[in-house]
Amino acid sequence: MCGIVAYLGDKQAYPVLIKGLHRLEYRGYDSAGIALLKAGDPIQLYKCKGKVSDLEAFSEGKDITGTIGVGHTRWATHGIPDDKNAHPHFSESGDLVIIHNGIIENYASLKKELMNRGHVFKSDTDTEVLIYLIENIQKNEKVGLVDAVLIALNQVVGAYAIVVLSKDNPDLMIGAKKGSPLVVGVGNNHEYYIASDATPIIEYTRNVVYLDDEEIVILERGKEMKIKTIRNQDKTPYIQELEMQLETIEKGGFDHFMLKEIYEQPRSIRDNMRGRLNKELGEVTLGGIIDYQNKILNTKRIIIVACGTSYHAGLIGEYLIEDLARIPVEVEYASEFRYRNPIIDEDDLVIAISQSGETADTLAAIELAKSKGATIFGICNVVGSSIARATHAGSYTHAGPEIGVASTKAFTAQVTVLTLMALVFAHRKGKITEARYHMLLNSLDKIPSQVEEVLKLDAQIKYISSIYKDANNCLYLGRSYNYPVALEGALKLKEISYIHAEGYPAAEMKHGPIALIDEEMPVVVIAPNKGAYEKILSNVQEVKARGGKVIAIVTQGDQHVKALADHTIEIPEVEEELTPLISVIPLQLLAYHIAIMRGCNVDQPRNLAKSVTVE
Repeated sequence: MCGIVAYLGDKQAYPVLIKGLHRLEYRGYDSAGIALLKAGDPIQLYKCKGKVSDLEAFSEGKDITGTIGVGHTRWATHGIPDDKNAHPHFSESGDLVIIHNGIIENYASLKKELMNRGHVFKSDTDTEVLIYLIENIQKNEKVGLVDAVLIALNQVVGAYAIVVLSKDNPDLMIGAKKGSPLVVGVGNNHEYYIASDATPIIEYTRNVVYLDDEEIVILERGKEMKIKTIRNQDKTPYIQELEMQLETIEKGGFDHFMLKEIYEQPRSIRDNMRGRLNKELGEVTLGGIIDYQNKILNTKRIIIVACGTSYHAGLIGEYLIEDLARIPVEVEYASEFRYRNPIIDEDDLVIAISQSGETADTLAAIELAKSKGATIFGICNVVGSSIARATHAGSYTHAGPEIGVASTKAFTAQVTVLTLMALVFAHRKGKITEARYHMLLNSLDKIPSQVEEVLKLDAQIKYISSIYKDANNCLYLGRSYNYPVALEGALKLKEISYIHAEGYPAAEMKHGPIALIDEEMPVVVIAPNKGAYEKILSNVQEVKARGGKVIAIVTQGDQHVKALADHTIEIPEVEEELTPLISVIPLQLLAYHIAIMRGCNVDQPRNLAKSVTVE
């Protein structure tokens, strides 16, 4: 969940680290810190509770020189957010320093053993235990720093992405990873960068190496990179070229990344379909299926595993695949799937969905399913991510970097891939008529321009938001394909405005939630003129009969729901299977504007981080 960045080269490290931390702040913003190193001097360490801007203010006027350094922005796990628990962390002597993303699960037993040896800890973190352990090994076993890191990592249980520096060797930087992401940037003249993702690196180099689990990278000034496994086996670095563009990680004139990413959805959906959907030829091609197409296309059961917003996309995938392709689908929270004893066999297809491709619970679910012989198909947004490498096959969503913590364009990109998959399954299996297949292809091709139409309603949605910004609770209702959209709309409101909100199947309202409805309860109803329209019309009448305030998402030209609702937002008419790609847009904007009016930080909502790389 935390963000880490490191630099070794000829430039001053501090500007690289601070800029990198700003770009990584979506990964955690409870505290931040940097450590800088110059030959012959002690390590300079500056850290504080709060955001990266607070760290900049704290560092002002201090010695920030040095051409090697590390930086960290924290999402708290072990220990409250405060100055002492902020990273980087010193070893007991102050000669070593570490930054860490992940969780050391056996830190308590390691800490107890080290305390029994007389060591005194200064923080509540698991990370400090690791750097104490490395130093203890280095001194007691009379080994160099690289060997001490190797030995220590063989003793820890859990997830980590770390970078270690030593006062005694100011030309050496060591990184390692297991279960948490780490990418190494390779600049000119043996200049090196390490980061949690490529966003701090893209400005300086396009050449990167993605470390695999249980690998360490050894970077020395003026020398070639070395990679080893933690069992001391040499590996050959595989340098890849970044596809990311610098402008994609800037706000581009928008007030917030979230708003920029909402408005990028026409492009991101279009990019997702480019090269995959050819309406003239009537073809859908998913290259990621090719190597496993017989097994994937002939599967008898599909299990979708995901967390958060990706789980909601998975629910829509269930509707799509069962409806169009007639293949049974189960959707599971990855965090629950991994801790029960699910029935999986080698004929099953497991679809794992994650924006970051680093979600810890989803990765664990993948490993469980692989151990049972299932074929794993990944849907993720980040090239080179752990899920992309752990799965047998997959599709990237091509949404571009998503910096806002509350996912928006990644959701519609995931739904787009799932829609394409459902169409491939349906067509290859002969479960859909040619006429309907071509009609859905044509309709899907129009979605980006229809999303653009919905975005033009921003001013109207902003006005509606001003009326309900002080609500304490909110209910979201939808049926069929739009029930998961109701869940997603409620999640967006909770995440960024801190208003309690719940999504329900509209018919379930009368089985409990209807007791909550009164004049103070806004109810958002997703009511396009498809599917169970008459039924949801009755649900709206039930809400109004109890004094509830109704905000309805309706099809353009709707008269029946409009006559009942307090506010209506009209969206273009689309096929029922494609409505989630349109109906979710007003809910994203509604949550955004309400949060802004409540003074919330929409890009960095409290207690959250973008990439959940810990349990």
